[in-house]
Amino acid sequence: MRNLIIVDAGDNVATTVVEIAEGTVLALDETTTSRPLTARQAIPFGHKIALVDLDLGDEVIKYGAVVGVATARILAGDHVHVHNIASKRIRGDIKQGDMA
Repeated sequence: MRNLIIVDAGDNVATTVVEIAEGTVLALDETTTSRPLTARQAIPFGHKIALVDLDLGDEVIKYGAVVGVATARILAGDHVHVHNIASKRIRGDIKQGDMA
């Protein structure tokens, strides 16, 4: 069963298509387990999981596009969401120009 969506070879996060329990080992290549990834926390359906380690300030790439910037160190297998990234897209709750 496919648990993640990875659209582009340059993506450094994947989107979950099911709820992922902490400790779940995920195969990133559907034909082999040569690239296993272990979920470091529970990850809700539709959220992101880091495929690689990201440092503070690194771009978060999903579906081949930059969607945010890491606001903390993120390890492969970490839940990636508003607690550790800042969006690079226009947000409705912040006036344009107020985002760093």
